[in-house]
Amino acid sequence: MRAALVYVSAVALLAGVAGGQPQTVKTLDLYLIDVEGGNAQLYRLPSGESVLIDSGNGGAAAARDADRIMAAVNDAGVARIDHLITTHFHGDHVGGLPELATRIPIREFVDHGPNVQPGPQIDPVLARYADLYSKAVHRVVKPDDKLAVNDVDWRFVSAGAEVIKTALRGAGQSNPHCRTFTRQQVNPVSGAPVGNTEDEQSVGSHVRFGEFRLLYLGDFTWNQEFDLTCPANRIGTVDLLVASRHGQPSSNSEALVHAVQPRVILMNNGPRKGGQPQAMKILLGSPHLENLWSLHFSELGGQEYTVPGLFIANTFDQPQAAVPVAPMVPAGRGTDAPPAPTHNGKAYWIKVSARSDGGFTVTNGRNGFSKTYAAKPSSRPIANFDSVSRR
Repeated sequence: MRAALVYVSAVALLAGVAGGQPQTVKTLDLYLIDVEGGNAQLYRLPSGESVLIDSGNGGAAAARDADRIMAAVNDAGVARIDHLITTHFHGDHVGGLPELATRIPIREFVDHGPNVQPGPQIDPVLARYADLYSKAVHRVVKPDDKLAVNDVDWRFVSAGAEVIKTALRGAGQSNPHCRTFTRQQVNPVSGAPVGNTEDEQSVGSHVRFGEFRLLYLGDFTWNQEFDLTCPANRIGTVDLLVASRHGQPSSNSEALVHAVQPRVILMNNGPRKGGQPQAMKILLGSPHLENLWSLHFSELGGQEYTVPGLFIANTFDQPQAAVPVAPMVPAGRGTDAPPAPTHNGKAYWIKVSARSDGGFTVTNGRNGFSKTYAAKPSSRPIANFDSVSRR
């Protein structure tokens, strides 16, 4: 009798799926929030837990960026930040925290440890940061540590100028792009010698939800990418890569980008931060890349080095009469560039909803354009009743 009941229940379940009854599908949701060339990423995990990576800019932009983060928080339906990961202590990544903390409770603070670049602008922010975590949970992480969350495997692959020594599951293959790698002696953006800055301290995250893989390394540097992926690629391949350092050529080497072979890249750039030709050639030339989505059109790339407007989330408050074809040369590099265009009005995020079978959907908040990337056939479960989008 019990076996018969089990059989009837199973048939009813299959009939419900075949009949089109709505099925609850838990997703890993990511909001890439526009904080104008800074960083703020909100994750809502299948368990309902929330993770925020970085908190945007400080100073005059703090209230603006907190408003934008809270808009994503409200859309995601979360009541608090369970885990705040601060990749490193630069103002465009942590400057907005004091303001944000007045808007929403934060349960746990995660970082790489002491700041290696103290200064008059960042010191007051970090004093407030220390006050906040003294009343909550504070955790200093090192490579190969895990974030204590449910439903996903959230592993730190870099922190405190160190990287993981052991390959992730399924990784460890020889990386052919190491042979042509050249270390940078100076930052190609600022012209300053590379060295022990907060960028090198970045806390990098590898997130696995079933068959879906995501990688974000903060402002991890070009030279460190070699340390992580050469001579063997310890990361393996990923479905989604959030470009390092806002899509600048001081990161995003072939040794990393071409080795991890993302299907989709998200770029948290600003109008004149990130998207330079040197970086875009590497990002857009990555093997198996299907699309790159960016928060802004980059004047530093021009029409020559960009993506279709459908994949760009934000425009300027005062649109230009014509978008230049050629990349703009930044001020101080041989030309007197006009002031950077402002964007303090309505801001739009890029949202990703990932399924455990490896499929995911990316949506542009500005125009509603959405594209679904089907699960890879080799990783699709045998018993899968989800509809498969066809491209």
